[in-house]
Amino acid sequence: MSGDKNDFDQTFSFRPIPSRKFSFLEEKETVALLMKWSMLGRLSAETFSFDQKFHLYDSERFVLCFFTDASVVSSVRMTSTWKPLEKPVVSVDVEVVPCTKVSMELFDPIYTCGIVAPSGHIGRCFHDVYPDYDKLREMLQDEDSENYHIMGSAERGELLFRLFKHLCLGGELNQYEDTVEPYISVTKKLYKELISVQKDPESKKIGVVSAVLKVHVYDESGQCHPGRRDEEQTFAYLMVDPNKHHVTLLSHSYGVGTMTL
Repeated sequence: MSGDKNDFDQTFSFRPIPSRKFSFLEEKETVALLMKWSMLGRLSAETFSFDQKFHLYDSERFVLCFFTDASVVSSVRMTSTWKPLEKPVVSVDVEVVPCTKVSMELFDPIYTCGIVAPSGHIGRCFHDVYPDYDKLREMLQDEDSENYHIMGSAERGELLFRLFKHLCLGGELNQYEDTVEPYISVTKKLYKELISVQKDPESKKIGVVSAVLKVHVYDESGQCHPGRRDEEQTFAYLMVDPNKHHVTLLSHSYGVGTMTL
């Protein structure tokens, strides 16, 4: 293996940025929706600064450094309702998540294919197991449904779609919405606050500069973050702004959310 020693031996140091607040965790209206969706107190976001240049090809080293950094471990323990990172981290799995969207046009098909009525109400449908099922959840979850395929695999892989799906499916005692607007508005709020964009000086087009990594973290006993059990609604993403040298950890642990404001 060849190359500059710094490329292969560099370690990253991280520092929390306490001044970085997220309105989706503080604004009354959004907090009330997260409580309704059983995600309040189980969804967290925190931003850290880092000291070295970030390269996407070195993302696994970056993530391992992140979850073994003393200030990160201490901060994650304090902000989590569960007990993550109790033992030393030994390995990580990293998935690079596509993040290219700069508008909400991705969701146009749910309006044009009859999943959502012109009024914004979500269509209902029959399900063998869930008595109060709807076409939106069917599109999100049921690969055998005709509605599932209105979104291709590329669209489903985008962070914007993943955030929308996470919010729609919610926590253990989720109270589902009758209309799609709350899901769309909170998805937009999360995405706008978590992702960094910039205008290309030549084309004048807005583009995403953030790199997004979906992470699973392991100690000697197995997976330790975002949760001990593999569950679709238990997730952790790192949003890396390579220009500012900032990284935000967005985590959610599936379960019963806080029931009071």
